[in-house]
Amino acid sequence: MSRRRARDQESSSLNIILEDELIAHTLAGERGANFKALERELGVKADLRGNQLFLRGESHLLELAQRVMVELYDLTRKGYPVFPPDVGYAVKILASSHKASLKEIFLDKVFISGKDRVVTPKSIAQKEYVEAIRGFDIVFGIGPAGTGKTFLAMAMAVAALNNKRVKRIILTRPAVEAGERLGFLPGDLKEKVDPYLRPLYDALHDMMDFDHSLELMGKGVIEVAPLAYMRGRTLNDSFVILDEAQNTTSEQMMMFLTRLGMTSMAVVTGDITQIDLPNGVSSGLVETSKILKGIEGIKFIYFTDKDVIRHRLVQDIIKAYERADRER
Repeated sequence: MSRRRARDQESSSLNIILEDELIAHTLAGERGANFKALERELGVKADLRGNQLFLRGESHLLELAQRVMVELYDLTRKGYPVFPPDVGYAVKILASSHKASLKEIFLDKVFISGKDRVVTPKSIAQKEYVEAIRGFDIVFGIGPAGTGKTFLAMAMAVAALNNKRVKRIILTRPAVEAGERLGFLPGDLKEKVDPYLRPLYDALHDMMDFDHSLELMGKGVIEVAPLAYMRGRTLNDSFVILDEAQNTTSEQMMMFLTRLGMTSMAVVTGDITQIDLPNGVSSGLVETSKILKGIEGIKFIYFTDKDVIRHRLVQDIIKAYERADRER
């Protein structure tokens, strides 16, 4: 590409007329925060004058920027509060698919927490994940940290409990000994295993008031327990979440999957790049993704670094480590 052509691309501009000036200013965000996010993501500058939005940047990015702003404007008009992270999610979604619709994804209310927090998908894979949980009895969510696998599963579980689709929620994960043996840790059994279960408590408390969650746990409506506690049980009328499933052995995974009782559903989450099992021990999650594919009623959803919804640096960190692994 010639330098002149590059300069021509950088100086390209686009004018969008938005119907409602008030909604247009709401779209801009506080002190133009959403427009600044667009510039960070695409290098496209946005300037609002009245109800006219001017976009300036490289020509091959202007079409995407226009689509992002128009679809986010429509969301704002429908009452959806747009924040800078949403701009980033929108760019990823619309850049990955010409058929994607932000309204179909962002307006899919999975759950409204007791803290008045609305939980919705933030990527195409998350939308597919939510739809899979609605339509299949067993769903596997496989992908890197920060992609919302456990968070969305928890939201769906609490929603199912509130809607009386299930009578209880069971949360479990394997207690893998990462350098410390349980027998050498201080405290009773509960104190030994609680650190392994803390991420599940954190996700639960994101969904409901702390005291209410304690009350439900006291009644046995919500149970948080190590995977070993599932052996020999039949879990009826339950929404069961197995987290960190990459650290299950083949025997543990089979044991868990065969606990599912009548009118129950299970979500299994894990990151097969973060296996903490001893050398020579196969991951039950890795094997299961090969053994169970094609069985009716079971769905596998795969996430990538593009679906990371934590701090914007998390995606860059994941890419950096993946790059380092390839170089090694």
